[in-house]
Amino acid sequence: MTQTQPVLARLATQLRETYYGWWVVAAIFVTMTTTSGVGFYNLSVLLGAFTETRFDVAEVSGATSLYFLASGFGGMVFGRLIERFNIRYVMALSGLLGALVFLFVGAITEVWQLYLFYAVFGVLYSGCALVPGTTLVARWFARRRAVALSIASTGLSIGGIVVSPLSAWIIQTQGLATAGYWLALILFIGVVPAALLVLRPSPQSMGLRIDGDPPLADGEEEGPPDGVPYAEAVRSRFFIGVTVAYVFAMMAQVGALSHQFRLVSEREDAAMAALAVSVLAASSIVGRLIGGFALSRLPIRTFTLSFMGLQALGLAAFSQAEGPVALLGASVLFGITVGNILMLQPLLLGEAFGLRDYGRIFALSQLCGTFGVAAGPSLVGLVYDFAGGYGAAYLAIACGSLVALSIFSVAGPVRHGDR
Repeated sequence: MTQTQPVLARLATQLRETYYGWWVVAAIFVTMTTTSGVGFYNLSVLLGAFTETRFDVAEVSGATSLYFLASGFGGMVFGRLIERFNIRYVMALSGLLGALVFLFVGAITEVWQLYLFYAVFGVLYSGCALVPGTTLVARWFARRRAVALSIASTGLSIGGIVVSPLSAWIIQTQGLATAGYWLALILFIGVVPAALLVLRPSPQSMGLRIDGDPPLADGEEEGPPDGVPYAEAVRSRFFIGVTVAYVFAMMAQVGALSHQFRLVSEREDAAMAALAVSVLAASSIVGRLIGGFALSRLPIRTFTLSFMGLQALGLAAFSQAEGPVALLGASVLFGITVGNILMLQPLLLGEAFGLRDYGRIFALSQLCGTFGVAAGPSLVGLVYDFAGGYGAAYLAIACGSLVALSIFSVAGPVRHGDR
């Protein structure tokens, strides 16, 4: 017992000396794991259950697109709210209301009720997911922002790997009505305690400085957050270039993700398709973490261009891949780009425009991106039907990724220096 006491004492000292921003990152990791698992990755699971028991596929085909659009517009609302109110209370309230909405899943019997559920939850999801999460990371970190965001946003992938399969198992074994109660509980536990007990709106609210820098000398005061005003930022060439590029990049990415299982199933079988999805998810996590550390040493603009090109290459590889080795190789190549491209958007906007109006700036860019997200799966399906296969469909979205690269390449330099 006595031998362990010095070890525990050193551990306690290290924990006390850890910059509080890393606790914020840990809490955002938990909330992103929960919201992505119950929300984003769970959409197809819920729709599958509804079509098996209550509705025709044609009746509910627009629900996912409505969810993305609702979350995009909701992000604009919450982007303004988190500038005016304590962000942890906004996130906690959104998580609580989102959990309450899930209690009514078992009562949905009409198509309009299903669409209302997806719209309302889409709005509430945006209040406790990417917009507030990335805003908090940006407030707490500057020099190590890429590393911090890569760790926090890994929760997005973990949610798809852990929470969504759990949701599918609960629905399959307990039914939709009971699953609604469990999903409500998961959402509440994963968001509300983390928001209220751990999250804090900024380092200054705790008497700290960003990145854990030493305290200011006596008489010095911390200035207001640096940055470009919202009205000026959204009219800039760089904002327009990044935003339009991300419409095409996310259209290609989400279109490919939504059809990957079926593509591999057609060329091999369902077991290989399940393995390919898992390989892609694992590659996304590893790629994002490596990318976060690499960004502290590489120019962010060059890094972004490289990954947009790599995404196009991965999609082209999918279009031609035949056999297990080629399909798994394409999954790895494309997977490495998935997490990085999603992470780079808030980093680019944060570095270009600072913290002053970051929440609203990112929310508007993300709203525009949802049109690409909503269009991607439909575009792949249309080209598949027209051309008679996934070869042409994946080449089409590979071209979409190249369009994104071309647009971003002429967006101009990052405002505060292309580090």
